[in-house]
Amino acid sequence: MALDAAATETIELLVPGLHCAGCMRRVEEALAAVPGVVAAHANLTERRARIIQTAGIGADPLIEALLAEGFEARRPDTVGREAEAARAEARDLLLRIGVAGFATMNVMLLSVSVWSGADGTTRDLLHWISALIALPAIGYAGRPFYQSAAAALAGGRLNMDVPISLAILLSAVGSVIETARSGEHAYFDAGIMLLFFLLIGRWLEQRSRSGARSAAAELATLLPRETTVIEAGDRHRRPVEVLQSGMEIELAPGERIPADGSVLVGESTIDRALLTGESRPEPVSPGAALHAGMLNLTGVLRMRVCGTGEATVLADIARMVDAAQTGRGRWDGWADRAARVYAPGVHLAALAAFVGWSMVGEAWAVSLQIACAVLIITCPCALALAVPTVHTVATGRLLRSGIFLKDGSELERMAEVDLIAFDKTGTLTHGTPRLASDLPASDPAWGVARALAEASRHPAAMAVAEAARHAEPAPVEAISEVPGCGVEGSMDGARVRLGRSGWAGQGEGTMLSLPGGRPLSFHMEEQLRPDAVETCAALRAKGYRLALLSGDRAEAVTEIARRCGIEETHAALLPGDKRDLLEKWCSEGLRVLMVGDGLNDGPALAAAHASMSPAEAADVSRVAAGLVWSGPGLRAVPLALGAALEARRRAIESFAMAAVYNLVAIPMAVMGFVTPLVAALAMSGSSIVVVLNALRLRVDR
Repeated sequence: MALDAAATETIELLVPGLHCAGCMRRVEEALAAVPGVVAAHANLTERRARIIQTAGIGADPLIEALLAEGFEARRPDTVGREAEAARAEARDLLLRIGVAGFATMNVMLLSVSVWSGADGTTRDLLHWISALIALPAIGYAGRPFYQSAAAALAGGRLNMDVPISLAILLSAVGSVIETARSGEHAYFDAGIMLLFFLLIGRWLEQRSRSGARSAAAELATLLPRETTVIEAGDRHRRPVEVLQSGMEIELAPGERIPADGSVLVGESTIDRALLTGESRPEPVSPGAALHAGMLNLTGVLRMRVCGTGEATVLADIARMVDAAQTGRGRWDGWADRAARVYAPGVHLAALAAFVGWSMVGEAWAVSLQIACAVLIITCPCALALAVPTVHTVATGRLLRSGIFLKDGSELERMAEVDLIAFDKTGTLTHGTPRLASDLPASDPAWGVARALAEASRHPAAMAVAEAARHAEPAPVEAISEVPGCGVEGSMDGARVRLGRSGWAGQGEGTMLSLPGGRPLSFHMEEQLRPDAVETCAALRAKGYRLALLSGDRAEAVTEIARRCGIEETHAALLPGDKRDLLEKWCSEGLRVLMVGDGLNDGPALAAAHASMSPAEAADVSRVAAGLVWSGPGLRAVPLALGAALEARRRAIESFAMAAVYNLVAIPMAVMGFVTPLVAALAMSGSSIVVVLNALRLRVDR
């Protein structure tokens, strides 16, 4: 049985120990096992976990469950504190890099003397001096790897830092034993240099993660810290946290809007790029809606607050973006399954290399060095980063275009689309068509029409309501909306209807049936969205098959299709008819993207392979759609399809890079052609290349 949304809550936890796909799987499994948890998703790029659970449980049981698995977890701090924590992590890594680099240079100077021919007591002395320099540096600089590995082992699991730590410590211990035996081969130089390059790789990875940080976190920075609150006629600067619904605030030019509300006094221009994706300023006057995060550009405004904090449109967008980044799809499944085999495989391969080389007569020190190289070079960092980074960067790119992705797996489905089905009214055309009627303004039918039309958000009803605004609403009772048909009610004991022809009365256009009278016909003049023709042409040029689905009469549907260049049309469809048509296409192997906005499009949006809906659409449509876009045009459709196709290319490229890297690197390491130092460079380099490949998505093409 589905849980009531009011009975659940969503909690976010920061999990700094997330380093690979295996970590993500263990975190999600540990959280899912906590009683009351409905769903749990981990985000590797952000090192966060998002949990939906029964309301009232709180975060403590979740944190305890993760600690039992060896993962430290905590509630997120404010955006500023999290940014400072990221900067502190970068500073700490740079300090450890400095220590490792200083030790590397000095140990290498000593090693040059050994390589130049020093032997006997001189060689032993140089080795011991190298140990005095290298061992403390290895202990300090390698602490991030050791802590992560110890936490993983304490939780009975393996992560990528376990083989790294094992390789570094085995190299150091082996070198000490070899020095104590007056042996010729000590690898203090290789061990500390290995750590030096591993730390550089981790620092570069941390910088790359910052470049691909959560778009939801970026949204949070759009809110100001303070605003001017009007209290008893006086103005006071107050933190935005004190704002409540009903308060009045004043916005100066250049000030960010801190909450949702409406203009009371003043005129200005507003930068609505956050919601529309358009940078062109829009004028506002009393009565205009304002949303948190928008920018007041020119005039002083006084606004009344109607939504704050989590009740703002900005918070809704942030939740959708976060859900998209933590969503899991088939690409993640591939990485998870590969990483599941990888973890034990890494250690088995290293053990096999050590045993194999020892059996063929190689010295134990050389065999140990080869085993260390195998441990390092086979770490699945690149594989683990491939998909999460692509999802995060693609989500941010779509967000900057005013497109809100609700589930990361929707990207995969969008990339597979071959047929695009458009709804007509409110999707290809403007949401509010103009009404054309010869009915005299004094006719009492206007009052009935207004009473019925104001009960619906359908574009045709909104046009009727606007045209009938001069009339007083008639006393119509028991008004209800019939999806796909229209609105009906009761007046003077008789049924009155406003809606489609055939349901409200015989005729053309939108019909109004009155008690004891003939049906009246309202003709709508539809206007295409400004870029509808260009969008359809661009989609056809890319090879997509287009279809137009509508509940309107065939003549109107055919005309709009002709103007947009759409050859396939389906008219006079009820909501169930649209759904049945999509299911038929699905059974034929077609992958359909449904683009719709009305209440009657909900079933079709849910049945489609992928779906999009404009932000001004009916609630049912926005909930059912996988992507929601804002703005007056349709450019979001080709933009989303293009981003999805490129995201798929980047994910496949990253998988291919990881596969080629392992096919080449592992045999070379097992055969002894790779030193631990070279292995560290290769492993770090492969991870950085995968992240940089995903970051190419940031550029719109």
